[in-house]
Amino acid sequence: MGVLPVNRLLVTMALPIIISMLVQAFYNIVDSYFVAKLGEPALTAVSLAFPIQTVMIAVATGTGVGMNAMLSKSLGEKDQATADRAACNGIFLALCSAVVFMLVGVFGIRPFYAGQVSDFPDIMEYGVGYLTVACLFCQGIYLEVTFERILQATGHTVASMVTQLAGAVTNILLDPCFIFGLGPFPRMGVTGAAVATVIGQFVAATVAAVVNHMFNKDIHVRFKACFRPHGATIRRIYSVGIPSIIMTSIGSVMYYGMNQILLGFTVTASAVFGVYFKLQSFFFMPVFGLNNATVPIIAYNYGAQKRSRMLQTTRLAAIYCAGIMLLGLAVMNLFPSQLLDIFDASEQMLEIGVPALRIIGLSLVFAGVSIALGSVFQALGNGVYSMIVSLTRQLVVLLPVAWLLARTGNLDAVWWSFPISEIASLLTTLFFFLRINRNIISQVGDAA
Repeated sequence: MGVLPVNRLLVTMALPIIISMLVQAFYNIVDSYFVAKLGEPALTAVSLAFPIQTVMIAVATGTGVGMNAMLSKSLGEKDQATADRAACNGIFLALCSAVVFMLVGVFGIRPFYAGQVSDFPDIMEYGVGYLTVACLFCQGIYLEVTFERILQATGHTVASMVTQLAGAVTNILLDPCFIFGLGPFPRMGVTGAAVATVIGQFVAATVAAVVNHMFNKDIHVRFKACFRPHGATIRRIYSVGIPSIIMTSIGSVMYYGMNQILLGFTVTASAVFGVYFKLQSFFFMPVFGLNNATVPIIAYNYGAQKRSRMLQTTRLAAIYCAGIMLLGLAVMNLFPSQLLDIFDASEQMLEIGVPALRIIGLSLVFAGVSIALGSVFQALGNGVYSMIVSLTRQLVVLLPVAWLLARTGNLDAVWWSFPISEIASLLTTLFFFLRINRNIISQVGDAA
């Protein structure tokens, strides 16, 4: 990470992650595609599960970001013991997090749905079955994310791609089997989609653990060490990880709040919002893939005192992210009805969804550049900046603007809150980037 040409390094590291994330996005679409065959209430139920699933994944990925930043910087400084300790404590924290969400699965799911759709018992029952399974068996996603992040932090992105592919393919193959009861499999409906998902996660976690044990020689993970938490290491992981967790979890608050606004118009508007989030993952996932590759490269070269490589990585990441999001903007504006038809859209869903996709699509390019620059904050241990940007985008601007526009009684007006919030987010990101460049990056040397 300190000697390869930056463009080649970034593409080499990012491409496998992007491919695996695109497969993840594809199986999210497949999940909803099959669930939509059960009717709009089933699709709405799965869409409403998004806030809790987002928090669950936020804790996993945020802890992984903190672990990666510490791990990559330690490797750049040739501090093997600290790097190993970061990996072991990351695994320990993943297991603790899984226990917390298992308790949520037992006690929190029915109240969560009752607070949104108590007047729609079919939606509530679909959702409770789906989300309870996802929470009770969340151990797979936590171990999968942690072991994949260790592979990514040490440059083994092809291996990371293989593990994610294993889980995604398993999920895609099992989805119709458990949902519709094909062959020897029981017909489980919406709950079957969750069963297929958690099985895929356990498969991916197993493959990632085996690959790390057999092929990753940069990190030495010892089983006993993973159950000896180290306070200083955990504090360092969470100094970056907690802002990242909050930043991602804010999305669940936004999603919940936006659904409350949209349900004031019609349940179909909420279904359209859920469909948009499935579709936009095809463009956000590659951008997050670039982010995952960018963070360890910048962190490593920060530790190795190579400023020019840090800046070159940042510039290339911003260009690539903007290009991906331009493609997303084009697709959302040219083919909205075709995209909605994937989910057996009714006439009402098409009427609401076509303008929604076209308007929200305008926000994508601003979001891509903001995410690319935000990777610098994570790599340099300034996760608070990323958190503030996320707060600006999703709580300070998006929800209040959406609520105000909803007062007009025009549903189409509500969708404009997305471009408005992304512009505000980009301006905030640029302010923090210039500040961190002046105070930190410009002070870094440029070792040979």
